[in-house]
Amino acid sequence: MSLLLLAEQALNGLQFGVMLFLMAAGLTLVFGVMGLINLAHGSLYMLGAFVAAVVAGATGSFLLALVAALAAAAGAGALVEMLVIRRLYDRDHLDQVLATFALILIFSEGTRWAFGSFPLYLDIPPWLSGPVMLPGGILYPAYRLSLIGVGLAVALALYLLISRTRLGVRIRAGAADREMIAALGVDISRLYTVVFALGAGLAGLAGALVGAIQSVQVGMGEPVLILAFVVIVIGGIGSIKGALIGAILVGLTDTLGRLLLPLAFQTVMDSSAAASAGAAVASMSIYILMAAVLIWRPSGLFGARG
Repeated sequence: MSLLLLAEQALNGLQFGVMLFLMAAGLTLVFGVMGLINLAHGSLYMLGAFVAAVVAGATGSFLLALVAALAAAAGAGALVEMLVIRRLYDRDHLDQVLATFALILIFSEGTRWAFGSFPLYLDIPPWLSGPVMLPGGILYPAYRLSLIGVGLAVALALYLLISRTRLGVRIRAGAADREMIAALGVDISRLYTVVFALGAGLAGLAGALVGAIQSVQVGMGEPVLILAFVVIVIGGIGSIKGALIGAILVGLTDTLGRLLLPLAFQTVMDSSAAASAGAAVASMSIYILMAAVLIWRPSGLFGARG
């Protein structure tokens, strides 16, 4: 196996990881600040992808499609928070799970009614098509490289928002002691709406960005949601830094595992059996990673110690 192939797959893992981060960051914010298990987060990812595909098809502008996806997902998130989620904060997690699962069904059928049952396609913009020559002679798709850049830029922006702004102070205080900041005059309902809309917007942006490299279809958010939960468990609930590190670990583990494990199994079995066994173990590798992290640190890599 060549080093160029290994480097290319490592970049693919990094790209996959930073896209997972956009999903997981909103999910960990909502859970960390509001204590809410939101199974409908993947539906907002799907909504962003569909809106981006429709807007790009109508206007021919990829950037306008990204803005529309972010705005539509954030707006839908704010509406859902005010109409449904707000009634769940004082309920137990089972009620939250059931209510947000119902939202998955509503979003799926609503999307099918609004956009149709057939997959949509979002084209990569011409100015990001084609490969880029990287150091070491690696030819890598310009669009995938741009996804890595966007994901890291969003991570930096979130870090600055949480650590350097008044809103960030309120978000951190709300995660620590919501009753105290409410007593100090902070409108906790408005804060929760803003946090939920922010998380929804990030999910919608991720859906729009990924929609250009895979088909946009109903149900596309659920597999990503499962991985996003794995990410926040590994990184630590409520930690943006943990979400970024956890997402990159999951992305690299999944991508490199699919490349390296079949090769490793070939040393003890024939190629066909090695490919099958390697694919099976690779699909479990991120959950093995999660279990190992939880054994070492039950609160996650950057979660608060209990």
